[in-house]
Amino acid sequence: MTARRKKPEELRSHRWYGVDDMRSFGHRSRTAQMGFHRTDYAGKPVIAILNTWSDINPCHTHFRQRAEEVKRGIWQAGGFPVEMPAMSLSEPFQKPTSMLYRNLLAMEAEELLRAYPADGCVLMGGCDKTTPGLVMGALSMNLPSIFMPAGPMLRGDFRGQSLGSGSDTWKYWAELRAGNITQEDWREVEAGIARAPGHCMTMGTASTMTSAAEAMGLTLPGAASIPAADSRHAQMATLTGKRIVDMVWEDLKIRDVVDARAIDNAVTTVLALGGSTNAVVHLVAIARRAGVRLDLARFDELARRTPVLANIRPSGKYLMEDFFYAGGLRGLLSRLADLVDGRAPTVNGRTLGENVAEARVWNDEVILPRERPLVAGDGLAVLTGNLAPRGAVIKPPAMEARLHKHTGPAVVFASYDDMAARIDDPALPVTAGSVIVLQGAGPQGGPGMPEWGQLPIPKKLLKEGVRDMVRISDARMSGTSYGACVLHVTPESHVGGPLALVRDGDLVSLDVPARRLELLVDAAELARRRAAWQAPPPRYDRGFGALYLKHVTQADEGCDFDFLADGPPTPEPEIH
Repeated sequence: MTARRKKPEELRSHRWYGVDDMRSFGHRSRTAQMGFHRTDYAGKPVIAILNTWSDINPCHTHFRQRAEEVKRGIWQAGGFPVEMPAMSLSEPFQKPTSMLYRNLLAMEAEELLRAYPADGCVLMGGCDKTTPGLVMGALSMNLPSIFMPAGPMLRGDFRGQSLGSGSDTWKYWAELRAGNITQEDWREVEAGIARAPGHCMTMGTASTMTSAAEAMGLTLPGAASIPAADSRHAQMATLTGKRIVDMVWEDLKIRDVVDARAIDNAVTTVLALGGSTNAVVHLVAIARRAGVRLDLARFDELARRTPVLANIRPSGKYLMEDFFYAGGLRGLLSRLADLVDGRAPTVNGRTLGENVAEARVWNDEVILPRERPLVAGDGLAVLTGNLAPRGAVIKPPAMEARLHKHTGPAVVFASYDDMAARIDDPALPVTAGSVIVLQGAGPQGGPGMPEWGQLPIPKKLLKEGVRDMVRISDARMSGTSYGACVLHVTPESHVGGPLALVRDGDLVSLDVPARRLELLVDAAELARRRAAWQAPPPRYDRGFGALYLKHVTQADEGCDFDFLADGPPTPEPEIH
């Protein structure tokens, strides 16, 4: 971090506004056309506000107002705010999956910042893929950048019981399919589970990734934990606007903050939160955009030493609103002092250690003490073996312990449609000891690696009381999900990975303590199957889908585009 402050003529926007030529005349006259006087912007940092508000994104319904509060802070600090709408990735509505479009948002964010006279930016996101998409794009552009998280919604309610988005959806859906609740009960759950602005209030992908952004140093201290409906969230938005103006004058760029220390801090924080398995894919992509190499082995290494301290669903009991009242992410980080690098810089100009030095935990049942963790380690496990040569992931605290070591016969579904058509067939040859396998759900096969990984338990087993069994796929699953679900099997089946070779009745062995996932089939038989395997046709032959399929990498490489993950920075645009 440098103590030198920029001069007005050194601002990037000066090339648009400050030069005495015809092009700058056009920029100034068109700005006047929008109702701004020259004194509103002359010699001031132009701050791009990338707002992912949309009528179809319920997690961001408050972002219209929050953008105004961010602008208020920018004006107060002497900057010139420019709100720019960016693609809104709405997890509940976007099909086949918002993951298909994360890289499109990253491209849009990068190009918005490059093509326009932005000196710095505020990134407004929260719904699952918006956080990594915005951060990835900002890292590639490398301007002064600060993230403003959407905040979790308030806890849900069902007949006096707290409901958690996603987690309780799966729970009550299973009970409905088992015949234990009625359609009227189900409608009451529907009415009470999401009752305020904000993203999921469980430790799903949204809360996981906004917390990771804070641990990386990209938000104001404590920002990620504030519920969206709390007035302190609006105050945080204004303070975020104020801070980005100073960051521009200080020339504190996003890559000055996101280094190898920040990435390790984010991974450790996600593990201590019992966070979403989706964070593995997103953090690998973010790290590579920052020039940091992060692989699955590093996740597993950090998982072995990191206790899960956040008692939050789906691994624990409570919700994000409780977490905020208990001390929030600053409180949790204060209990990880020896496991995170407190020297890492953050966007407020102080180190991470300085930001949490005065933090306290107010409820030891929500943020557990180190001597009494939810689990002592292994909040995430990376598996390898002949079924996942380049890795797969599983979340041990969210599964029944009896399944940590399990061998059973495979019941194979070639696609999601195949699974949906047959999973509840009474004649399906499946028992509680079977291993359900879904193929064709990876980055290419889904396409977009949809959240299909929490495969449903067959109805006939639900009626027998079965609530967990081993399930394996090359898909992802919602961070709000739970169960003995092996995910992100790499290489995926659609490109000929070993998962494509599994057949009904094959024995599959899962050994979480040993980190192994094995297909117990003779090597000669597997070679015969591989020789007979034929690649399926591509899912798209035109448009963005075709671009995606041509360039997306596998899960262990972050599912980024190969032409975006690495390479030299794109030059600044010529202004003619």
